[in-house]
Amino acid sequence: MSRFLFRRLVLLVPVILGTVTLTFLLMHLTPGDPARTYLGEHATPEAIAALRQQWGLDQPLAIQYLHFLRDLVTGQLGESMFFHEPIIDLLATRLPPTLLLMLMSAVLSLIIAVPLAAWSAVSKSGLSDMVARALTAVFQGTPIFFIATIFILVFSIRLKIFPVAGYGNKPWDHVVSLFLPALTLALGIVPVLMRSLRTALIDALNSEYVNFARAKGLRSRTVWLHYALRNASISGLSILSIQIGFLAGGSLVVENVFAIPGMGTFLMKGILNRDFPVVQASALVFALLVLLVYLITDIAYTLLDPRVRLK
Repeated sequence: MSRFLFRRLVLLVPVILGTVTLTFLLMHLTPGDPARTYLGEHATPEAIAALRQQWGLDQPLAIQYLHFLRDLVTGQLGESMFFHEPIIDLLATRLPPTLLLMLMSAVLSLIIAVPLAAWSAVSKSGLSDMVARALTAVFQGTPIFFIATIFILVFSIRLKIFPVAGYGNKPWDHVVSLFLPALTLALGIVPVLMRSLRTALIDALNSEYVNFARAKGLRSRTVWLHYALRNASISGLSILSIQIGFLAGGSLVVENVFAIPGMGTFLMKGILNRDFPVVQASALVFALLVLLVYLITDIAYTLLDPRVRLK
């Protein structure tokens, strides 16, 4: 296991390098001048040139890239061009809301998808199965910003159960404020997760080891939890880990709709302002989060299925 973890950590280096390089090139090759954006349309050419020199944007692209890699290796992510604060300090305040949002979304997706998949698998091709699949198909075809808007209108403005926007000041306020955004993101991955679990449960319920467990006289609960659901969860875990990328991308939309001060709004402001350090640091953080989830998923395989060996 230690050798496996070491190899995976080493393999993360080229993936991270490719991510930050692609982000660097996309930001610098996109039309527009950060100095002009910052100073406004009526800024003089002299003022723009002076600011570009201060930010190092007057240097060749290759030199800027080398300086960027040097700062990345030394752990100095730089300073925001528009916030005028160190990137590390900004990430310390922006990252926790996004992490909590993604965690709540993953938990809610499991709470919704697992019972729906079990309900659908038990009554295969029946009325319950058709209803469950129809519900997931509706949410799969609905944009998340539309679901977020409906939730705000119904649960925040009309029923006044949840706040319209914001993050709150206390731990419980954070959870309450993020419930609707997390539910919005969860409904986006529930259809894929539910269909995968449903198929895996149907295969498990028709397998020989489940029939043998029933023949031994084991209780239905034991058969479901220890034989069918445990083996079917391998497929669900794979799908959930892949959908973490959707949660990272979906947070960009949901956080802006609900005005959550997380990485999504932070990245969006960086893109609109062409704040290179902010965009590069945000892309790096999102890449690390997704890769970390993939690593945890590989380790979890051995806990769910002893047949899996990390060779």
